[in-house]
Amino acid sequence: MADNYLLKLYQNMTRYPLGQRLFSAVFARKAPYFRTIKPRITELRPHFCELRFRKRKAVENHIGTVHAIALCNGLEMAMGALAEATVPKHLRWIPKGMSVNYTAKADSDIRITAETPNHAWQPGDLPVQVKGYRNDGTLVISGEIVIYISEKPSRKK
Repeated sequence: MADNYLLKLYQNMTRYPLGQRLFSAVFARKAPYFRTIKPRITELRPHFCELRFRKRKAVENHIGTVHAIALCNGLEMAMGALAEATVPKHLRWIPKGMSVNYTAKADSDIRITAETPNHAWQPGDLPVQVKGYRNDGTLVISGEIVIYISEKPSRKK
């Protein structure tokens, strides 16, 4: 069993039917805008997160594709879940910046991934690679979310 609180929760909840959906709904409450895409985290482990969301009217733009902000919400949620599942207990993180490239029309359901190298979690800037794909595997968005990692302040007793 994992030592990380979020991984423990994910592993416990996903043992049950609808566990991924329930876990995703709970995690999406961390930032209300995550809920707008109705995401489902399908894989979560240290250094990696995958989530999916459906193309539906609420996330479409004027030309009928998934709008840019919905895609970015997915990227940020995947990065946040990865960060919480990976960050060592003595460190903390905060987003610092995000850059994205839109590479194709997002005209289907979307699969998002976030990934970091295994030994990257040191104080300072950490670029998290984020990507979004259509059902046919075509990359529709790619980017980098830079998070700032620092030591947690010591607790005085």
